[in-house]
Amino acid sequence: MSYIELSLQIDLDFAEIMMAELAELGFESFIETEDGLEAYIQEDIFDDLAVKNLIETYAERTAISYSFKQMAKQNWNEEWEKNFQPISIGKDIYVRADFHEPQFGYRYEIIITPKMSFGTGHHETTSMVMEHQLNIPHENKKVLDVGTGTGILAVLAEKLGASYVSAFDIDEWSVENTTENIGLNNTNKIEVRLGTIEDEPKDKYDIVLANINRNILLQQIPIYATFMSEGASLVISGFYESDIADIQVVAEKAGLKKVGQLSKNQWASVVFKS
Repeated sequence: MSYIELSLQIDLDFAEIMMAELAELGFESFIETEDGLEAYIQEDIFDDLAVKNLIETYAERTAISYSFKQMAKQNWNEEWEKNFQPISIGKDIYVRADFHEPQFGYRYEIIITPKMSFGTGHHETTSMVMEHQLNIPHENKKVLDVGTGTGILAVLAEKLGASYVSAFDIDEWSVENTTENIGLNNTNKIEVRLGTIEDEPKDKYDIVLANINRNILLQQIPIYATFMSEGASLVISGFYESDIADIQVVAEKAGLKKVGQLSKNQWASVVFKS
């Protein structure tokens, strides 16, 4: 599978909103650069006209230029090694790749070596979900990780004491990468598969995690609710603070109650309870 790399030169004030817009078009991985953004999408779903129309819209508001190139799968790890730096989330979690040295003094160390998958902890949406996880009891809980990406949330769930984690993604790269990262973290209670929420075996979970995007969440929150046991937590992210009201309306119609919220740089993450 080949990917298209979109390189954008744009005012950094517009980088975050551009990521959200490109995610709606199917772009799944992003790297912020000194002069803008690099975004990646599977070649078979790439729509150059849709991207050009989006860029023309923003060109009315800020200076912007761009270029495309095809990126072969085998080049991806090399690119990430050049750009991926370890991060810490509070004083509890340290996220690094396997080519970085361990850092002691944290409660949880997570090793994530990404391929083409979204979710390394660098983006606000991922880090906020992880912050929420730290405040939700996981001991002996069953967890469903929707759109697992790199598997980072699933790995943290097991490290927090989950007895079983079901993780899935529609992208074969993500499933391959999650499987690899499960091995790097010596986690053995995570079951990962290729697929969608529609073909997830019907079961009840204590915690459901979904770091995706606004449109998919608006469509699928009622489905997530059917997988939640009584008193279960739903942790979602991938949208802006301005989207919270719409998200909350859908969640409340599904019988869920908002109990927590985090915001960073206009991005938001919300917790609901059944």
